[in-house]
Amino acid sequence: MTVTVENCMTQDPVGPHLSEREVEVLREWLLSDSKSRVAQNLYISVGTVGTHLSRIREKYADVGRNAPTKCELLVRAIQDQIVTIDEL
Repeated sequence: MTVTVENCMTQDPVGPHLSEREVEVLREWLLSDSKSRVAQNLYISVGTVGTHLSRIREKYADVGRNAPTKCELLVRAIQDQIVTIDEL
């Protein structure tokens, strides 16, 4: 199964409703080894990566699906079909 940003944007209505850019940052971070690598790959600052990740965590918390750690965000991303186990 190929995962695209468009697929992620049409998930269950009780989901966190991530923006296209938030999905892009989350996917890159989960598939990368560091925030600095994400920043380099997406041509944004490390601070911007951190801001996106904070907002993503807030959106998950707002719908009752807390994900304060990278491992928990990974679980949420798999549940929401943002990434697949095969990609990892």
